[in-house]
Order: sequence, then structure tokens, then C-alpha cells
Amino acid sequence: MRTAFARHAAATVLAFGLAGAAPAAQLTIACGSNAADADHCGRFAQEWGRRNGHTVKMYTAPASATDNLALLRQQFAAKSSDIDVILIDVVWPGVIKDHLVDLKPYSQGAEKAHFPTIVANNTVDGKLVGMPWYTDAGLLFYRRDLLAKYQLRPPATWDELAATAKRVMEGERAAGAKDFQGFVFQAKAYEGLSCNALEWVASAGGGTVVDPSGAVTIDNPAAARALDNAAAWIGTIAPGGVLNYAEEDSRGVFQTGGALFMRNWPYAWALAQAADSPVRGKVGIAPLPAGPGGRPAATLGGAQLGVSKYSKNVAAAAALVMHMTSAEVQKHRAIGGSYNPTIVELYKDPEVVTANPFMAELLPVFTHAVARPAGATGLKYPEVSRAFWDAAHDVLSKKSSGADAVRRLDGKLRQIKRSQW
Repeated sequence: MRTAFARHAAATVLAFGLAGAAPAAQLTIACGSNAADADHCGRFAQEWGRRNGHTVKMYTAPASATDNLALLRQQFAAKSSDIDVILIDVVWPGVIKDHLVDLKPYSQGAEKAHFPTIVANNTVDGKLVGMPWYTDAGLLFYRRDLLAKYQLRPPATWDELAATAKRVMEGERAAGAKDFQGFVFQAKAYEGLSCNALEWVASAGGGTVVDPSGAVTIDNPAAARALDNAAAWIGTIAPGGVLNYAEEDSRGVFQTGGALFMRNWPYAWALAQAADSPVRGKVGIAPLPAGPGGRPAATLGGAQLGVSKYSKNVAAAAALVMHMTSAEVQKHRAIGGSYNPTIVELYKDPEVVTANPFMAELLPVFTHAVARPAGATGLKYPEVSRAFWDAAHDVLSKKSSGADAVRRLDGKLRQIKRSQW
């Protein structure tokens, strides 16, 4: 019986596949799921295939990282060769390491040009299981025109964000925009909420859920207050529907002019500036706010490309990975899609900086982003993250207080850990 992953792959391959003469190899590459990925992934992969006599087909991964990982695990359990080049979330290397090819024999040292911390994240048991493709960190998007209209500045703290959002929302609604919102973000119960909640907790001085040594640290007053503070946004400056928002849901509201602030990843910049965007030329980007007595914290995101050990064309797939992660392709993706490069020198490239001024201005945000506790928790990270986002969702939906949620989460995480991670 075909797995759900195989059925999903077949559908997307049919939609994106190239027709043509029999090639030297047939490869399938997993691209992301947002509106820019088909162009800024598929186009470069297929151009490479044509130049090298290969057929490259696209697999569009599920929008939810949680669903994507579940499908990957099904594929790996079946030792399926459906997907050759795997899109790897920044927190997955330790989780799926046993199913990925060591890329060191194929990289010829190319990894030395990338951010060392990202290369280290992708190196497990001495094997380079993924080549850095783009890096990410959470950012605050805002309407420059509306802040100017109300003579306000981008907020430095979450309390300032709430106050600013309330003032502008009330003013815009009084002027006729009845559905205008103050703030949209990712509050659906999935990995995206773990990213948002980590930013709230870490920026308030509440730690990173599990610290680098493996100690469970979430049960503390600062973490509890941070979750309660976020819960107060629901139904005031954020719509109740945000409890079901992922990245594209948030972007849809913001880009159609329906919100003052949005928390999202850098990819949303290029889409907001597109010719058909209602907010083109009206958007600014800033670091996320800080909590009381804390400092801004942005969750580290991004993706890597790896090769499935079950691929029938490992050498060709590795060559495709090296092309897709090269400076040439990363530059094009940065200019056209606002994907943050992992190659240090590209942050000095005039064309990249002109297209994305925030990349150079906010470089410290990306280089000092807060990592999720995947390194400390290893194969158990998916369970840890699920427990965290469930606890955060309970607080946001008013089913629990922050203090009760972090207390129960502490117990749950200790159960998951048992004697060791």
C-alpha cells in the first residue's frame, strides 16, 4: 500500500513535473509550501536539471512542519525513494539523521562559506547531513504609513506593541475599517506556535523551555507571565481566529491591509512588496519586542537541503543540493524571494542589500537568534515541542493560566525525558 507521503508526492510531482526525453537521472526535490517557493525553488532546480541532462520534479511539502515531519517519517520507515532531496527544518537534523547521506564527500569544503553555527547544527555524529539553504528568524512587520499617521514608533516592548496596536486599531475602525486588527501571528497548535511562544518566554527572561544542558526550565514566573500577556491579546488586539493561524493565514490578513503588526519570517517581505500587494511600499520591519526586564528574542528558523539515503541517484541528488545552496542561487533567492542567505559574504552584496535593506540592518537578529531546544532533546524534540505548543495554546484559548500551564508542562517534559533525552 502506498504511504500518505507517496500519494502526496505523486500529486505534487504531477502538478510540477517536467516532460521530456529520458534523462540521465530522475530526481524529486522537496520545496517549501509558501507562495514564493514554487518559483524560487523549482525554477532553479529544473534549470540545473536541463543543463545537466536530468529531469527534476517538485514535491511541495505540507504547510505545517509537524505534518511534513510525520510524512517524512512514513517515507523513511518504508525506505521509500520517492523524494531524493529533502527539505530539512532547522530542528530536524538530530531527529532524521539516520536517514540522510553524509554530504562531506560531495561538498568539497563549500560549507566553510556558510555561517559556522548553522553548519554545526547540520553536523551530527561528524556527518554533514544538510547543506544550509536559508536562515530565518522571527521579525515584526508593521505598517509604516499607519504609524506615521498616528505619530507612533515601532514598539520596543510587548506592552508598547499592545498599546500601539489598540490605539491604531480603534482609530482605523472608527474611520470605517470595521475588521481592522492590531496584531496577527501564528497561534495555531503546531510548530509555529512553539516558535512564537519561545520568543515571548525568552524575551521576558523565562529561558528556552529546556536549557542547553538538558535541564527543564519552563516552570518559572517570567515564562508564566509571558504566556498570560500573550493571552490578553486574543480578542483585544488580535482576532479570536488567530488561534488557527499559521504563517500564510497571518500574511493574508496583513498583506490585504487588515492589520497593523504581524509576526512572521523574512519571506513575507518580498510578497508584501510585490506589484499586486495592497501594502506595497507601506511596510517596515523591526526586531521583535522585548518582555519586561528582558531583551528581544527571535526564534532561529531556516532550512537545509539533504539527500535521502534511500535515493536511487545519490550522487546526482548531492550535486543538485550543492547547486541549490550555492552563492549564485542563494543570491537570486535573496533578491527575488527575501530568503536570508547562509553565506556570509552575500550580506555585503549591494544587490542583495538593495532588495532587502533589513537583511544588513537586522543581521544581529539573525546571527543571535534563539534556538529551539532541539539540540538538547534530540530525537525527543517533536514530543517536547508538541507539549510546549499545547500548553501555550491552552493559555491563549483561556483554558489555563500561565502558571498552571508551565507547572503541568514541567511535569510532562520530565515524563518525556525520563532518565535522559
